[in-house]
Amino acid sequence: MKNCNQLFDFAVAQNATDIHICAGAPAQLRVRGKLKPVTEEKLSPEKSKQICYEMLTDEQIRMFEQNLDFDLMMAYNGSRFRINVGYFNGAVGATVRVLSGEPKTPDELFLPDIVKTLALKDKGLVLITGSTSQGKTTTMAAMIDYVNSIQKKHIITIEDPIEYVHNNKKGIVRQREVGRDTKTFATGLRAALRQDPDIIAIGEMRDYETIKIALTAAETGILVLSTLHVISIDKMIERIISYGPEESENTVRFLLAETLQGVIHQELLPLISGQQRVACEIMIATAAVKSILRRKGGYHLRTAIETGRKFGMCTMAEEIEKMLNEKLISEEIAKLILDNYS
Repeated sequence: MKNCNQLFDFAVAQNATDIHICAGAPAQLRVRGKLKPVTEEKLSPEKSKQICYEMLTDEQIRMFEQNLDFDLMMAYNGSRFRINVGYFNGAVGATVRVLSGEPKTPDELFLPDIVKTLALKDKGLVLITGSTSQGKTTTMAAMIDYVNSIQKKHIITIEDPIEYVHNNKKGIVRQREVGRDTKTFATGLRAALRQDPDIIAIGEMRDYETIKIALTAAETGILVLSTLHVISIDKMIERIISYGPEESENTVRFLLAETLQGVIHQELLPLISGQQRVACEIMIATAAVKSILRRKGGYHLRTAIETGRKFGMCTMAEEIEKMLNEKLISEEIAKLILDNYS
């Protein structure tokens, strides 16, 4: 591959999810969950740097060389790419996520119907949780698009970076990118409260100020959607509390109990077919769940989910068993995931 555009075109043609540009190795694509070399020859440090710098403007190169890492979105030939450029063993390299240009629908993602119900709530907080690269942003984009398709609502998103571009349909979607349209998640969220929103979607809750403003917004009658990096729902409370000072714990617990509508926890699984699909664990904020949130002991949330089927809840074990019975996933994958939920 002579340049980054050729690499992008080839990745899209191969249905790749990621591109890896690394000195000392061939450029590689992740296809159906596995790395696949694009060429036999290894990239020299100079060639790796050349390909990476083709993705950046002169100003972005200056910022990258100053900060040693740089994130950006690039639109090319009808596709979108989320790019991280960094130094690896002293050489410049990049990881590129290949994105579909438009958000998918909840049905296309095989999400449970309760996800649509949560998307249509008038107020409160809906969290999409999971570890890195589990499709949280894709699910949130699907929820936004679902509302935008059937309701006349004003939706403001605050993202870093913008991954899916939303067109106005029944409603209005106004997207703001951190670093370009607003300085931080917190400043963008604070401004959004003055912009007459029905829904605010926050790309990620990653600091106490953002969490505090998001909870306050949810309490005042706005629906807030956000993602949170956490390995399981029962670790959610501790994760949120860990961002704030010790004396804020009771306040955060109270606000979370008052505002939470539900949590969608995700695992992105490789299918036998070679494709990928999300498996979801759903928690609805029932009276029992709110009681647990107010006091210590997040491990009790596991019991609440297991006994909450009539409220629309489902466990990861149930979803994995269903996918296994439908011969969508292998027993090896099922065991690997369920070991984390035992």
